[in-house]
Amino acid sequence: MAIRSNVTGAGRSRVFTGFRTFGRALELALDAFVHLVADIVRLRHPWRDSVDQAWFVVTVTAVPAILVSIPFGVIVSVQVGSLTDQIGATSIAGAAGGLGVIRQGAPIVAALLLGGAAGSAIAADLGSRTIRDEIDALKTMGIDPVRRLVVPRLAAILFVAPLLCILVIFMGIAAGYMINVGFQGGTPGSYISSFASFASVGDLVVALIKTEIFGVIVVIVACQRGFSAVDGPRGVANAVNAAVVVGVISAFTVNVVITQLVAMFMPQKLG
Repeated sequence: MAIRSNVTGAGRSRVFTGFRTFGRALELALDAFVHLVADIVRLRHPWRDSVDQAWFVVTVTAVPAILVSIPFGVIVSVQVGSLTDQIGATSIAGAAGGLGVIRQGAPIVAALLLGGAAGSAIAADLGSRTIRDEIDALKTMGIDPVRRLVVPRLAAILFVAPLLCILVIFMGIAAGYMINVGFQGGTPGSYISSFASFASVGDLVVALIKTEIFGVIVVIVACQRGFSAVDGPRGVANAVNAAVVVGVISAFTVNVVITQLVAMFMPQKLG
């Protein structure tokens, strides 16, 4: 009985800890957005810090985005082309492949890159500052760490995330086009016309909104984990690992919800 009681108590403790962590992340996100809007309205936003952070995110994600989106587009095109060829519907290969890249592929790839590259770097930076007591020093000087450190990173992610999504979409569709036309016997006109018949501006808007949401999740989780780092360098490493895992899993979970809502309220229509 005592062992079972201890196990139950440990499980409840983990659940309560998870809810507290989730609450702190929501509070951090709310504070960051309030400060971001207030600083922009008052013309006090540190644009130079945001530009520096945006450039850093671009440098660590642009090349990996190209390297990932090309094989992703090739895989989608090969699989879709093989299936449509078996059922005699090769004319819709462009639409099926392009929609797959736009609706799911590009936001997911962007979330992975933002979580693995940008999120890990943010968690490492803030975690290092935390264990060196720089965060406490800022508070002692009357400087809000959220406004000083989180808001510029949030603004940078909000700017870079949709650009990264567009880059992935372009490279993925271009790779699919080359495979379909060059190796699967498709024609340029058929590929483009089928894609234009099924795809819409709404699909692109949904993809960009999803990527923005994923970027916000990644940066908030990374900042929260960085501020919570303890126990020296080992704690920073744990914070980075947790930021990547939790950020990506959270983005994937939110993607499932958004996909279901889009399927319910924005059903796919031909033409």
